[in-house]
Amino acid sequence: MALHSLSEPAAPDLATREQEITLLLEVAKLMGRSGDPDAAIYRILGMMSQLLGLNRGRVLLPDPDTGKLRIRHAYGLTDAERERGRYSLGEGVTGRVMKTGQIALIQDIDNEPEYLARAIDRATLPQETVAYIAVPIVQDEHAIGVLGVHRLRRRSRQFQDDLNVLRVIASMIGQVLRINQLIAERTAELVSENRYLKSALDTQGGQYGILGESPALKHVLKQVHRIADTQATVLITGDSGTGKEKVARMIHRISQRNARPFISLNCAAIPADLLESELFGHEKGAFTGASSAKTGKIALADGGTLFLDEIGDMPEALQSKILRVLQERVVQPIGGNRDIPVDVRIVAATHKNLQAAVNAGEFRLDLFYRLNVIPLHIPALRDRASDIRLLTRHFLDRFTHLHGWNVVLDERVLERLEAFDWPGNIRQLENVLERAVLLSSDGRITTALIDEILHEESRISPHEPTRTPAEAAAPPAVNPAPLAPNDDAQRTSVVRPYQRVHASEAERLLRAIEESSGNKTRAALGLGLTPRQLRYRLKKLGIEVT
Repeated sequence: MALHSLSEPAAPDLATREQEITLLLEVAKLMGRSGDPDAAIYRILGMMSQLLGLNRGRVLLPDPDTGKLRIRHAYGLTDAERERGRYSLGEGVTGRVMKTGQIALIQDIDNEPEYLARAIDRATLPQETVAYIAVPIVQDEHAIGVLGVHRLRRRSRQFQDDLNVLRVIASMIGQVLRINQLIAERTAELVSENRYLKSALDTQGGQYGILGESPALKHVLKQVHRIADTQATVLITGDSGTGKEKVARMIHRISQRNARPFISLNCAAIPADLLESELFGHEKGAFTGASSAKTGKIALADGGTLFLDEIGDMPEALQSKILRVLQERVVQPIGGNRDIPVDVRIVAATHKNLQAAVNAGEFRLDLFYRLNVIPLHIPALRDRASDIRLLTRHFLDRFTHLHGWNVVLDERVLERLEAFDWPGNIRQLENVLERAVLLSSDGRITTALIDEILHEESRISPHEPTRTPAEAAAPPAVNPAPLAPNDDAQRTSVVRPYQRVHASEAERLLRAIEESSGNKTRAALGLGLTPRQLRYRLKKLGIEVT
């Protein structure tokens, strides 16, 4: 193949330079706004012909099946010509450019043996001297394709000017192809993840928020389907954060009771002196502050399901009353003198070993037997590690939508997550991923960030309840004063006082905000504070951050 030397070019005239600038500006605009690479490249090739006389432009790319170069984009070529334009690596002028990565300038195609005239028959070209220029399209120092054009040799425009423009255009086309490739890869990744999540949601427990395909979880779900339509009491056991309430809700939703209420009550979250009123209700004037009658949770669940979470923390005095409900199916409100029949299915849950509690005299044996008619044990996350990838994708999708950030995982992040012991189970994984999304930068969750978060999590006691990022950052709560049994508003509030603010904190707060690019929420989480606590400290210190 002849690669002709070029004579010293004459200085280009003003009109030529204006044409080149117009072309490059239009190409830049196309790169910035076109979501369709086929249309963008077609327009680029068309402007090269109209403005500079570089005709029959074509972009050749390797066929993914055969590896041969084929014309993928063209301007001024028929479908038949495009179909004929196929070249093996090193074959002809075009194949040689792809193989070597070198520019080819053929000043007269009739005198070049390696010019094959395969795509465009010579008879269809002007009957005068025709030149052919082929420029490699390069990415990461490797040719990924070829940009080829014809031009008449007699034109006054210098070959060197054409070469300079074509090299720039080839680079721009390479960027268009690269952007399209990245979009295609990301779209394929999202489609794959969506299909994976949809497949998981179509499984036995997916539509009820219970995600996983591990044998341990499938065994539980199989049991749930088997016992859901019975009237038997169910005792769900498992570590904190394993999803016991989700299983209870699933039992209710697939049972014949699903048209009636599902009432949930956490026995550990309500003070002992209030729990009886919550469960059984009270009559007006039953005690000081009982200004009106109140229906208890058991009666509210009539016809449906009552979920008693952390029943192992129920006071012994109440255990006997729950036993009576199970045996006689009646309730008597505090201050009342008549039994009220109830049709309720009780599903109880605990993270404690109730058999050990019975042996220690902390839980009634007869109640244990009444509850333990159908035992369901929810496996810990460490016993279903194969579900971590699915759960991670699910939570990542939720939090990127919730916070409006498009975040992806770096390689090996999933390996880090799968190797962690997860003492707080699914709830802990959920919190870790939300924190990672909020603390991520440049749209990526890196292994370094995950390692840092997991290092912090590893210091949490396996018996300490896993908290949300905001709860973990808040100061210890003050024990509230005793409340009247019907004082719901006070009972549900938790006093969280702010710690004293010192002037020495100012530099640390400002540095955190600066490192978070002004994002106060991310800065607060990095400091171990809630956003509200950060705003409080800034206000106290007289710091204004826009």
